[in-house]
Amino acid sequence: MFRPALSTSLRLLRPTTASSASSLTRGRLTAYRYLSQETKTKIQKAIEAKPVVLFMKGTPESPSCGFSRAVVQVLDLHGVPLEKMDTYNVLADADLRTAIKEYSEWPTIPQIYINGEFVGGCDILLGMHQSGELETLLENNNIIPKIPEEPAQSTSS
Repeated sequence: MFRPALSTSLRLLRPTTASSASSLTRGRLTAYRYLSQETKTKIQKAIEAKPVVLFMKGTPESPSCGFSRAVVQVLDLHGVPLEKMDTYNVLADADLRTAIKEYSEWPTIPQIYINGEFVGGCDILLGMHQSGELETLLENNNIIPKIPEEPAQSTSS
C-alpha cells in the first residue's frame, strides 16, 4: 500500500564555516530517509479512516509479538468494536514498518491512533489502561459506550 510512495535521500551536510565543523562531522555523508508527501497523505488517510487504528506486528487474530498481542487484548478488554478499528500488519509491508515510525517519530511497533491522534505504543497504552485514562479516552471519543454511574446507596437504619 505504501511502498511506491517512499523516497530515500542522501544529503551532504556541510557547516557554514570551517570553524563550526567538528572533526567528526566535517565532510561526511549522512544518509536518512524522509517521507514523501504522498506517503504522509496515505498514512494520514489510513489513520483517519476509523476511530481506532493500530499498526502492529501480525493481525489481531494472530499477533506476531507479545507487545502487539497485549495491545489487542487491552482493546478487546475495553470492548472496542471491530467496525471502529483498523489494523495494519507492518510485517507484511517493510516500507510501512519504516514509514509509520518516521511519521509518528516513535521508534517501536505497535502504535495506536485514536481519532487521528497518536496515543503511543504498548507501554503507554498499558499505563493508560491501568490508570483508567484509556477507558475515559475511548468513552469521550464515542468508541465505547459510557457506563452510567450507579447512584450511591444510602444505608438506612
